[in-house]
Amino acid sequence: MKQPAIIVPEGLHEVLLHACCAPCSSAIVEWLVQHDIKPTIFYYNPNIFPREEYEIRKNESKRHAESLGLKWIDGDYDHAQWQQDVCGLEGEPERGKRCELCFTLRLTVAAKKAKELGLQYFTTTLASSRWKSLEQIERAGHLAEQTVKETTFWTQNWRKGGLYERRNQLLKEYNFYNQQYCGCEFSQRNKS
Repeated sequence: MKQPAIIVPEGLHEVLLHACCAPCSSAIVEWLVQHDIKPTIFYYNPNIFPREEYEIRKNESKRHAESLGLKWIDGDYDHAQWQQDVCGLEGEPERGKRCELCFTLRLTVAAKKAKELGLQYFTTTLASSRWKSLEQIERAGHLAEQTVKETTFWTQNWRKGGLYERRNQLLKEYNFYNQQYCGCEFSQRNKS
C-alpha cells in the first residue's frame, strides 16, 4: 500500500526542526529546503549520555546546518535535570513510558523555542527513526503545543517518501558519525 505524500500545512514557510542528530535531520532538511520551507534547526537533547557522545552528535548537527547556511541553535545540556525528570522510569523498555516522557520534555522545550523565535510550527526528526513510536511522538508533540499556546506541532512521518533511504545516502555523502543507540544510558544498556 502506497503511503500518502507528506502534507504541508497551508501557509507553512518556516519551521523549527527539533533535531536529534545529523543523520536523522539530513534528508528532512533537504526535503524542507526543496519545498521552500526554511528550517531553523534546534538541537536539544539532554537525554544523550555520556557528555562526549552528546558533543559528537551536536558538532555533527552544527556542521551539517552550517554547510547549508541554515540557522542552528544549541539547546542547553542538563543531563542531571533530565535524569531527575525521568526518575522512576529507568527500568522501562524502549518505547515505554520513559521514552514518551523524554519526547514530551524535549518537544515542549522546542515549542517554547519556536514561540520565542516567532515561529508557529515545530516538528521533530524523532519521527524519522524506525526505532521510535510515531504514536508516542505525536502525543508528545500535541502535549507540547497544548502547553505552549500559539504553537502548532507539525505531525509528520519522516520515514516515508524515500526519506529513510535518502538519509542513508546522505550519511555516507557527509561522512556523518552514525550512533548505535538512542542516546540515553538506558537505551545503551538495552542495546548490549
